Amino acid sequence: MLGMVAVVFAVWLRLYQTRLGEMQRRRIHPQSVASAKAMIEAIEDGRAADNFKNLFELPVLFFAACLAAMFTGVDSPVALGLAWAFVALRALHSFIACTYNKVMHRFQAYVLGGFALFGLWAWLGWSWAQAA
Repeated sequence: MLGMVAVVFAVWLRLYQTRLGEMQRRRIHPQSVASAKAMIEAIEDGRAADNFKNLFELPVLFFAACLAAMFTGVDSPVALGLAWAFVALRALHSFIACTYNKVMHRFQAYVLGGFALFGLWAWLGWSWAQAA
């Protein structure tokens, strides 16, 4: 979970680095972008912002899976491997999204990360069924 939090924090830092840098370079007054709609219209580089929002979609299921695993005592190497695979692939996805943003590369990392996450949930379900 801390690995995923580190990814979110890194993208958050990148978001503010790019957003504040662009606002300074282009002399955009903060009040002129007070709404999300105004920000979207004013800011040209929205890669980090888009990725930051995306980190609150599938990763929510990851955090839930980690908590569920901890509370139910599922601590197998398979679960740990799938969790780390998800974090690594989300880090790769974020790197691609916040830098050169090649859609097919980003999509491949996203899909593989999704498979790791859904594999983690399947493993948790199987582990719980075996324990019952």
